[in-house]
Amino acid sequence: MLRLLAILAAAGCLAACSSPTPTFALTAASVDPTYWCPGAANNAPYDLHATIAARNGTSKQVRIESVTALMTLASIHGSWLERVGDKYDAGSVSFSPATVAPSSSATLKITIPSACTSGKYAGENSSSADYTVTMHVATSAGAFSITAGNKHEILTA
Repeated sequence: MLRLLAILAAAGCLAACSSPTPTFALTAASVDPTYWCPGAANNAPYDLHATIAARNGTSKQVRIESVTALMTLASIHGSWLERVGDKYDAGSVSFSPATVAPSSSATLKITIPSACTSGKYAGENSSSADYTVTMHVATSAGAFSITAGNKHEILTA
């Protein structure tokens, strides 16, 4: 009888130890695919929009404390001022919502300030660059990083 109780207790522990722990996770991210820089723009500001899918599997509300963004130049077509691998740290960026309810999902909406420079479009060769965008999200459940599943392309003259 004691042997049977010991086996049942061990089996119960195994079941409890192997069941997944509820967690908070960032599951997917995307950014605006393309931005046409205006002709003759010189460091002209624009907003890059991103979304992050978040899943809160915990029993507590998770606060989004801050979001930062890093853009890394992945490829160039034509002439470009920067080189592949150059990085632009946008620093802290605006986001909403500020919380994700327990046992729910939410889409975080991110606005990343950026800028572009372009020649005049008439008679000049166009160029473009693709950027990989990585966002770092600080939450009450810990720190997370996620890279957008698509690249952000800037088109210029």
